[in-house]
Amino acid sequence: MADTTFPNHVSGTGTADAAPPGGYQFYLPEDHHPQNGTLLGFWLYLMSDCLIFACLFAAYGVLGREYAGGPSGAELFELPLVALNTSFLLLSSITYGFAMLQMQQNRIAGTQIWLAITGVFGAGFLAVELYEFAHLINEGAGPQRSAFLTSFFALVGTHGLHVTCGIIWLVVLMTQVAQHGLITANKRRLMCLSMFWHFLDVVWIGVFTFVYLMGALP
Repeated sequence: MADTTFPNHVSGTGTADAAPPGGYQFYLPEDHHPQNGTLLGFWLYLMSDCLIFACLFAAYGVLGREYAGGPSGAELFELPLVALNTSFLLLSSITYGFAMLQMQQNRIAGTQIWLAITGVFGAGFLAVELYEFAHLINEGAGPQRSAFLTSFFALVGTHGLHVTCGIIWLVVLMTQVAQHGLITANKRRLMCLSMFWHFLDVVWIGVFTFVYLMGALP
């Protein structure tokens, strides 16, 4: 009787795995994982994050005028300080773009320098935001004061938490690039962080316009 055992399975590394006696294995000549699967998955994550911020914007839209006899946005917001904060985040988006250009040219030093500058701008954004929160709380305008302030702290604080996670991610990637260089995996990770960082800029433009500029109106 002819032997019906299939050829040994060849793994992605090109080595053959021994087949069990009398068993069958599939022969896969190439990797079956789809290309750009990581980027597609990250896009799906960003869409879910859009839903989170959409809910927070909707909550602020409903509660943004419920002051409960407390201060309003026109009395609390310092637009020059917020404009400075906005400039920090927008500049960080530009510097991250420069880092991506250096990455495409496989320049490790240039990529690291622009990533570090991006991190500095991001840290400056967080410092100003924390100062604003501390100032509001010291004036008795904490999140428990009114529905307006609850929705304000929830929206702006969630965005600040995302920026904090982005800075931590940035530091981790800089460490990986320093250790392994601009390998394919690191380039893919830098691309994902680029999408995340620019997404935060777009969300902040909405916060700046909808919360601060419109809230400063009497």
